[in-house]
Amino acid sequence: MSKLQLPRPAGKQPAAAQPQPERPQVPLLETDPAKGLTAEQAAQRMAAGLDNHAAASPTRSETEIIRDNIFTFFNLVFIVLALCLALVGSFANMTFLGVVIANTIIGTVQQLRSKRTVDQLTLVAAHKVRCLRDGKCILLPSEELVRDDIVEFTSGEQICADAVVCTGSAQANEALITGEAEPVPKNVGDVLRSGSFLVSGRCTVRLTHVGAESYASKLATEAREGGHKVAKGEMMRSLDGLIRVIGIALIPMGVVMFLKQYVSLELPLRDSVEATVAALIGMIPEGLYLLTSVALAVSMVRLAQRKVLAQDMNCIETLARVDVLCVDKTGTITEARMEAGEPLLLAPDAWPQDRVYTVLHSIYAGTEPDNDTARAMVQRFGKQNGTPWPRQSVVPFNSAYKWSAATFAEGSFVVGAPEFVAGARYAELAAQVEPLLEKGSRVLLLARCDAEPDPKVGLDADKLEFVALLPVANRIRPEAPETFRYFAEQGVAVKVISGDNPIAVSEVARQAGIEGAERYVDAATLDTDEKVAEAVRTCTVFGRVTPAQKRKFVKALQADGHTVAMTGDGVNDVLALKDADCGIAMASGAQAASQVAQLVLLESDFSGLPAVVAEGRRVINNIQRSASLFLVKNIFSFLLTFISLFITMPYPLQPLQLSLLSMVTIGIPSFILALEPNHEMVHGKFIQNVLRAALPGGLSDLLLILGIEAFVFAFELPIGTLTTLTTLLLLAVGMAVLWDVCKPFTVAHGVLWGGMLILAGAAIALLGGFLGLERLDMRGMLVLIVFLLLVVQTLHSMERGLTAVGDAAALVWKRLPRKSKAEENY
Repeated sequence: MSKLQLPRPAGKQPAAAQPQPERPQVPLLETDPAKGLTAEQAAQRMAAGLDNHAAASPTRSETEIIRDNIFTFFNLVFIVLALCLALVGSFANMTFLGVVIANTIIGTVQQLRSKRTVDQLTLVAAHKVRCLRDGKCILLPSEELVRDDIVEFTSGEQICADAVVCTGSAQANEALITGEAEPVPKNVGDVLRSGSFLVSGRCTVRLTHVGAESYASKLATEAREGGHKVAKGEMMRSLDGLIRVIGIALIPMGVVMFLKQYVSLELPLRDSVEATVAALIGMIPEGLYLLTSVALAVSMVRLAQRKVLAQDMNCIETLARVDVLCVDKTGTITEARMEAGEPLLLAPDAWPQDRVYTVLHSIYAGTEPDNDTARAMVQRFGKQNGTPWPRQSVVPFNSAYKWSAATFAEGSFVVGAPEFVAGARYAELAAQVEPLLEKGSRVLLLARCDAEPDPKVGLDADKLEFVALLPVANRIRPEAPETFRYFAEQGVAVKVISGDNPIAVSEVARQAGIEGAERYVDAATLDTDEKVAEAVRTCTVFGRVTPAQKRKFVKALQADGHTVAMTGDGVNDVLALKDADCGIAMASGAQAASQVAQLVLLESDFSGLPAVVAEGRRVINNIQRSASLFLVKNIFSFLLTFISLFITMPYPLQPLQLSLLSMVTIGIPSFILALEPNHEMVHGKFIQNVLRAALPGGLSDLLLILGIEAFVFAFELPIGTLTTLTTLLLLAVGMAVLWDVCKPFTVAHGVLWGGMLILAGAAIALLGGFLGLERLDMRGMLVLIVFLLLVVQTLHSMERGLTAVGDAAALVWKRLPRKSKAEENY
């Protein structure tokens, strides 16, 4: 699913256009927040269609997959061409239909397999919601909730249906549905909209609109009706554009080609149809789109086998292009589990150890922690013996202001980051705080204040009484150094973005082996866009980062030309995950993070990320390499067809011969190469890379075949000799191109190339007559030998020439005057 969680159109008519069976009407119910619905009431609402099932499936249905693979534009063209051949009795030349049928079956089977695997994984990854039924709290998938259900939400959870708050209070972030990133307070009676998520607090709610009637579902429906589609990656957009151009050119060129052969050259009807069909088949990249779809589908299955849920197929392409990885400290570099240490007393006379423990016990006893630090504090101080003070009010922690507070009859106490709590008085604590930070520990400050703290007003440092420093530590993951070493070797820069003190984060990054860990900055000092842009270019570690700044860092890196992957597991990561080119969430973290991320690591194991990146690179590099094989034939066929309209020579190939060329030099090799390891970083634009690799082969084919036609015309050789020479020469160029594509050679590549050579030789020797190939006389053999000797030299000359032209064009382009951004905007 895309980042906003807009489900894909199901390809069906709108609900209003389909007759629906009458369902019982169920009136709204003011459900008791202490008891919830009964099982009978829930079943009644489920039967009435008042459940929370999504309006559309996040993946295409099986029927849609089968339909989309069968009813394609090119399949229609192939059927029309086959009918034309059948009408003139050229049944042998219809063998290309076997390739078409095989392509369709393979594509359908692989995509169905991918869909089932992803659907199963999605079911496993689905978060469950705490719901009150018959007075008992149970965990239910969000789809099984019904209207009027009583549900409990806590920090980090995404709101799955519209609701009204019954008890408790929280702060909701509605940026995913409104674009506003500021948290909105939610108290009893306030409305929570589906698609938002809680950044702090806890509340019990009653669901008011579910399923298709919820706010987020209505937004999705409007988007679908307005033509919204998930944006495709650069590779798929390039392929769509290529196929669109070919589709537009195909019909008029086919008509003109037939008239040229039949009317101008006065060839028989059968010969004219065969030549036209051969020309058009050569122009169609029949297997390229299939190869791409199958490779991506197989990649999703491989990721699923590694317990990685890809919620958007486009992220596989993005992964291959990632050159900057933004990571958090806790849960990524270090283990998520933290341990609170012994408090460091700051005023032992006024606040001795036993009294400090009483304060901490009163703050954390009986609370439900909503982040790793809070869990460590509850574990250390919340479970000790003794009676806690009754709490009068609580201010939940928020990563924007980085502190929490509790008020008792004995006074108000604040716990948070020393720099944010102490403010201008931080210098009084620096000598005691920084040695702890240099060890990589997180440090909290416990302080007493006279007035009840208010986040909107902030803390008055002059009215605080510093009580104790609370060190919190977590161990570096054993596999972290090896993981970061991999990214360094692969040319991926790592940026550590954390809410902790930059000194502590820098030390942890150094211990984890991250290059440039000594280059750190306090994000509190980055108060302008210019400072942010400079910092992301020069620094590796960013401390004291707010959620809004995480988004700024991601956007600044993107503006600098980088492809950014962002990992995260907390509610403060959600917006940055959404903005990143590829958001990667840990399943053990906040539900909202998993909802907006494109990839979810179900085992929450960061060490598995190198394999995920390698998978993205493998599939895109191999598709790019295999695509060049397809386009060699298409470039040659398109140019030869165009030139044939203006010369008196007949088209030199038959469909049957093109089928042999496609199978030996394109089809079989491309599918084998597309599935092998290839972990190099992807550079440049897809279509430019493919054309750069394919043009030498396509132009070599054209030049050599035009030379063959000139020889045949000059020496008055028969048409059968022309088609035989053309087929053999194209096979030779195809094998030369395949040789270059197979570099660097491995045993597997050698077996592949040798196997295709043997297959081509066997086909010529055993099926030459069936393929329309004739035995060459002495003149024909001499012509063939001469041109075979020219194949490698022509191919390499084309490569050097096109490289020189490309370099010259790039140089000229760089020297052209450019408009400034201000002028462009003007």
